[in-house]
Amino acid sequence: MFRLTRSRPFLAALNTVRDSQLKSNVLQSQKRNLSIHEYLSANLLKSYGIGVPKGAFAKTAEEAEAVAKEIGGDDMVIKAQVLAGGRGKGTFDNGLKGGVRVIYSPTEAKMFAGQMIGHKLITKQTGATGKLCTGVYICERKFARREFYLAILMDRATQGPIIVSSSQGGMDIEGVAKESPDAIISTPIDTHKGVTDEIATKIATDLGFSSQCIPEAADTIKKLYKVFVEKDATQIEINPLSETDDRRVMAMDAKLTFDDNAEFRQKEVFSWRDKSQEDPDEVKAADHGLNFIKLDGDIGCLVNGAGLAMATMDIIKLNGGQPANFLDCGGGATAQAIEQAFQLITSDRKVTAIFVNIFGGIVRCDAIAQGLIATVSNMNLRIPIVARLQGTNMQQAQALINNSGLKIFLFEDLQDAAEKAVQFSRVVKMARDIDVDVEFTLGI
Repeated sequence: MFRLTRSRPFLAALNTVRDSQLKSNVLQSQKRNLSIHEYLSANLLKSYGIGVPKGAFAKTAEEAEAVAKEIGGDDMVIKAQVLAGGRGKGTFDNGLKGGVRVIYSPTEAKMFAGQMIGHKLITKQTGATGKLCTGVYICERKFARREFYLAILMDRATQGPIIVSSSQGGMDIEGVAKESPDAIISTPIDTHKGVTDEIATKIATDLGFSSQCIPEAADTIKKLYKVFVEKDATQIEINPLSETDDRRVMAMDAKLTFDDNAEFRQKEVFSWRDKSQEDPDEVKAADHGLNFIKLDGDIGCLVNGAGLAMATMDIIKLNGGQPANFLDCGGGATAQAIEQAFQLITSDRKVTAIFVNIFGGIVRCDAIAQGLIATVSNMNLRIPIVARLQGTNMQQAQALINNSGLKIFLFEDLQDAAEKAVQFSRVVKMARDIDVDVEFTLGI
């Protein structure tokens, strides 16, 4: 199946790899939902009559100075608009500490905006590369008497919306859940009834709002649920939801995400998408009709159908391998889509093998095979490709690949194909580690 062009040390190492078994871990499914910047979230909440601090967005240092002058006063906050958590404790690539700063004048607004905009903010969620800050949100600084946490999201257990609340707002909610689980209250919502006055008042009371603020807090909770339903949100997180020193209820910070499947009826919301905050490969994939998400492994996957893609990644894991990506090319995969998929997969230097798993239904297997052959020929790929083509015209597809002379290894059984992809991946990794070449031959 493969022939070593060099040499004995590699053969000994290969035997070690063959005898080892990697522990199989649970593969978590990947979800992508539209996230919008905080200033847009604040504007949306304000349009529903929900209290938010006075503020505005600025994309230059000069605009930041003008916004600060418009807000007035000498106590404001400037926030880097980056779609990542932990901004306040983050560091910019120019050395500036903190993506959220208290400022006291328009001059400071201009100064900090100049140091934030155009630079990458590195937080615990962005990784070492960070994310580009393309603007800042400047708002008045409101002082809170009490801070609470409130989120509305979808719950798998109840198959419906749930309101998660905590009296310990303004803190890392994951830490609160771990250290003080009793401080987290979950309230399932009946979609037929929605958030009633009784439910909203109980949540506001249990959180600890003062008696004079409970009516406004209850009204805010009902309005947040209205946003959730009407805008097809998958999450509305307010942290903190505050009772201010002047007895107002305000959403001091907001994180909103929306269901990708609702884009057709949420045109305005999806027009707010900031592609600069997303992985460029995933953006490119979406432009070609591909669902692509990078993972940490080394076996590239090209599959049609999300369910089959998940099953493919599962069986790679069960055989001791690690998938390098989730890639669903959909039911209408074309030769152009396959070529783009291969370019995305092979752009990751970690990839040591590619597993193509296609069920021919809407698109025939022979059409897929033609696209696969053309792509492999054009790209002059040197890493092994394992292919499993099942369904309409699978015999014709197998004949096309077998007669192509290319190093595409065909399998009918899913387990056999996954096992071979993992084996190939190990061989290539070991070859790279000890700097030898491996020549893969046709046949099984």
